[in-house]
Formats: sequence, C-alpha cells, structure tokens
Amino acid sequence: MEAAAAAAAAAAAAAVRLWVKTEPFVVGVLPAPPPARLGPHYLRKMAAYARARAAEGCFPRLSWPRWRHIACGKLQLDRGLAWLYFELFHSLLRPDPPHSLEWAEAEATCANAEELERERSKLSVDTLQFLLFLYIQQVSKVSLRTSLIGEEWPSRRTKSPSLTGKSASENKIWNDQDHRAFVQSHLLEMLELLLEPEQLSASSHSTHSSLVSYEAVCALSFLIEGTVNKSRTVHPLHELALWQSCSRQNGYSKISRAFSFPKLESWLRSCLTANPFGMTACLKSGKKLAWAQQVEGTTRRAKIACNTCVVPEVFPMVIMSQVYKQTLAKSSDTLVGAHVRIHRCNESFIYLLSPLRSVTIEKCRNSTFVLGPVQASVHVHSCDNVKVIVVCHRLSLSSTAGCTFYTLTPTQPLILSGNQAVSFAPFHTHYPMLEDHMAQVGLATLPNYWDSPMLVCKESSDTSVFRLLPPSDFYTFVIPFEMEGDTTEIPGGLPHAYQKALNQREQNVQIWQKTVKETGLTKALGKQFSLRLCGRLA
Repeated sequence: MEAAAAAAAAAAAAAVRLWVKTEPFVVGVLPAPPPARLGPHYLRKMAAYARARAAEGCFPRLSWPRWRHIACGKLQLDRGLAWLYFELFHSLLRPDPPHSLEWAEAEATCANAEELERERSKLSVDTLQFLLFLYIQQVSKVSLRTSLIGEEWPSRRTKSPSLTGKSASENKIWNDQDHRAFVQSHLLEMLELLLEPEQLSASSHSTHSSLVSYEAVCALSFLIEGTVNKSRTVHPLHELALWQSCSRQNGYSKISRAFSFPKLESWLRSCLTANPFGMTACLKSGKKLAWAQQVEGTTRRAKIACNTCVVPEVFPMVIMSQVYKQTLAKSSDTLVGAHVRIHRCNESFIYLLSPLRSVTIEKCRNSTFVLGPVQASVHVHSCDNVKVIVVCHRLSLSSTAGCTFYTLTPTQPLILSGNQAVSFAPFHTHYPMLEDHMAQVGLATLPNYWDSPMLVCKESSDTSVFRLLPPSDFYTFVIPFEMEGDTTEIPGGLPHAYQKALNQREQNVQIWQKTVKETGLTKALGKQFSLRLCGRLA
C-alpha cells in the first residue's frame, strides 16, 4: 500500500516540469563580464553581511543606501556601476507604467545630485532575489579556455543561431539552453547563497542537514517557473514546490516551513527541462511570419518567427533574420510587449512601431532600425554602419563600428567593449501612436540622458570611441506611413542647438528660394538652380 502511494506520488511529481526563465537573462544580464568582486565568494560574504544587518535596511529588502555602502565600501565598485546594477534589477521587475512615470517625474524635478540621491534612497529591492541577479551576471564571464581558443564573448567571431536552429556557440544571453546549463552547473552555489547563516558550515557551505527556507524558494522563483501535467498555465517555482505530491521528493516540512537542502536540489535537477517558451522552441515550433517579402533578384529569404501561438501572451518573442535589401514595416499585436531579436540584416529599413519589451540587434550592416518605445533594453552587438532610432529605458552597445543612435532614454547609454566611431544624437522622429505607446511602457520625455554615455568596460574607457553628432550634420527623420493617433511632433522637442541648426537651414533655403524667384528665370532653369543651391546648403 505504502509502495503504491509512493509510486503514485513519484509519478505525480514527475508531472511537474520546471525551466529557467528567459527574461532575467535577456533583460537582466549585462552583456559584459562582471567585476571580479561580484564573484560567488564575495556574494556569500555580502549575503552574510546583509542578514546580520537586517535592522539597518539590508534584509529582507535591501535599500539603495545600504547597497551603495556594500558595493562601494566593501566590494570596491564604482558608484556609477553600483547604481547601474541596482537600477537594472529594479527595472527588471516590470514596475507598472504609472509607477514608472511617477519615478521619471520625481527624477526629472531633482535640481541637484543631493536631491536625486534622496529620491533614490526611497528605493529598495528583495535582497535574496538581488543576490541571484548578481550571481547570474557570471553567465557573461569569459573563461580561460574560451579566451585561449578565441571564442570569448562579446566577439565578432561568435556564431549566432539561425532561424533554422542549426547553430553552435550561440549568444549566451538569448540561448535558453545556456541558461539551463548555467543553472544546472551552479545550482548548489545559488542555493547556498540563499541559506540562513545557521544552515551553513564553518566554511560557508551546506551540509546534509541544511534546510532551505520557503522565502529562499520564493526568491528562486525569480529564475525558475513551470507547469503541471503539461498545462499551459505557468506557475512560479514556490507554488509548485508546495504541491502536496512533491513534498516527498523536495523534502518540504509544514512544521518548519522549509525544505531539505539535498532533496530540494535533487528535485530541482530532476524536474528542470528545456524552456518551452524560449528561443530554441520559438525557432523549432514557433509561427513563421511573412512580414518581409522576397525581393526579385536576391538569393536570401527573410526569416521571421514568433511564439505567440504556443505561449501565453505575457511571454511573446519575435526573432527575425536575414532581412536583405528590404523595407519591413509592422505595427502589430504580435509585437506588443515582445522580446525581439534582429539578426544578420543588411541594407534594409526595419520599422517596428509597437510598444516592445526588449530588442537585441546583432550582426547587422548598413541598415536603419526605427523602433517603438522599448520598456526595458535595446542591445546592439557586432553591427556596422547601422542607425537605431528609439525611445527606450536602456541602450547598450558592444563591438559596433560607425553606428549612430538617435535616442530618448532616462538612463545613460552603456558603451561596452569593442566599439569604434559611435555617434549619439537626440531622438528625431515621431509617428501618430508614439506618445500612447510611450505611456503604455512607462517612458516619459524627461529625464533624457542620450548625450551622457557611460563607459562600462576598462577597454572601452577611451572617450574617443564616441561623439555627439554635430548639429550641422543633424536632420529630422520622417516615418513614411499613415497611422491613426495624436502625436504630431517629436516628444519633448529637440535640444536648442539642434533645433537652431534646423531653423537656420530652413531659413537659408527660404532665402535662396526667394532669390531664385526674383531673378526672373524660366521655371525649368529656376528649378534646376534652386535644387543645386539647396543641395549645397543641406
């Protein structure tokens, strides 16, 4: 009887499928190797320090002033980098748009650094989740082995996945197989990071009798979720862990409200499987979209796929590759809130005019990307001579050459390693639904740090890698499509120097047009003369 009950419980537990969530890696991992002081050894010290100072605002929630003290005083991080990690994690939690707009207004009204610091001091994050967030930054770490064989990341030689899924050495931040392998390899250390001090040995490691608190498993839900019996309903880890039929496998005790460390670890490993909503599944079984038409005379066919047909609406993903010498324009429900990956596009214009969650642009050449407001991040990697026009929460770039970014962003653009001849300019276009889309993702016109990039990596500390586009080289951009909506001008307007340059250019054109009119030339000669003069003034 007992054997039958145990078998039934085991079968029921086997029906639980867990996977590593995509978003913490796609949106939360900085695409650069983390500082050495954010390694596992120092994070264990930070965990002990935070728990010991719970009354000072370190645990269970960590305030910005306390993290600033730990990061700058204990871990020897630069203050700007400390805020970058804190704000990056805070934005990852998807604050509702009204709250984001309130924070933007409060930040924009600060008259000086002291007032801004007072506003930031009101923020706090879940300590255990923040520790896990800092830990997974290791996924971008370059190993000695890969450095020796020349495949370190980011690198122009790194192979990225194709839409067919036939790939090797994929981008770690998008590759859900890498996410799963990372968690499987480091699960022991991550669980130990969440243990209470009395559950650790003298050497700060777990023992066979260690207990994992329910709160720690709740924190682990930041990275892991799952389903039961192949249901389409997705549950966070901590809900599934309390499922009665799983308690025998994961060692949960209602009396202690805690899990047996070895049993929990074993249960997690046995239940972890491929992410059914990740990039691999999207490439393999996602819906193929015919957004870009084949161009006569070209040998490449654009490949675009999405997973909205197999995934709940909260997890949309769109992947497009090999758009070549085409103009692709789309405003679609498929894009709303989507993680978008644009890969190997060349000599094309791509307009994605919907509110987006995140965008990654990789290995593209000689193309222009006009994006709807991006709630989280835009990352551009290994691109040459591309223009990106976007309102976004965060912009980062690595291994780019000759690229220009026309942005409106409340955070400093991040210049990572390997960039050359980068230009930054103010956001310079609009479309009718733009301001509505900005409100949907919680982005305002102020503050705007488009002109204050942050050099993150040591090898990118040379400020000569970027410039602010001279006003004399600046022109507005017209989106040539008709849409319904109320936006009729560039949100927030243009900086004075750029608006002045546009006004002066327009005034000069009007003067020459008047001069041509007064010369009495024939219509044909007047038109030819005017075009030549306007061209020289442009």
